[in-house]
Amino acid sequence: MRDIGVIGGTFDPVHTGHLKVAEEARTRLGLGEVLFVPAGQPWLKEPRSISPAPHRLKMLRLALGPTPYFKLSADDIDRPGPTYSVDTIADLREQLGVEARLFFILGWDCVAELPLWKDAARIVEMCCLVAVPRPGSAPPDMALLEASLPGSRGSSPCLTCLPLISAPRT
Repeated sequence: MRDIGVIGGTFDPVHTGHLKVAEEARTRLGLGEVLFVPAGQPWLKEPRSISPAPHRLKMLRLALGPTPYFKLSADDIDRPGPTYSVDTIADLREQLGVEARLFFILGWDCVAELPLWKDAARIVEMCCLVAVPRPGSAPPDMALLEASLPGSRGSSPCLTCLPLISAPRT
């Protein structure tokens, strides 16, 4: 079984926080690699202007450098239309096969909004969620999340709250 972290976003710009979160998740969860997936046309950011996808992809390539366990996927950039995480995770499931276990790394704020996402229940079925602290965001309300998205806490625990070393432990 290969354990692979997936961290998506606009990465506009990519910064050390993204890299720290990926490294912390990789280390604490024993992930073999972390796959960075920049969004092509992120539906949540439609009213905002973002840098062109090729520029964001180049920034990520430079930031990831030669780190052997950080990988880059341009699949969402290459896909036409709005970018939805459910499509990203489904594509990765198909590409990587059943021998890969996916850990979808999300900020606390994103976890709280997850019930609003397209096919959120399907996301929960296809991967394990990893919630990480984000400055200015409160920890997700697990009971509320479970009530609005049954199965999000899962029997295998689907949702892991991962405090970073620099964040206060709860």
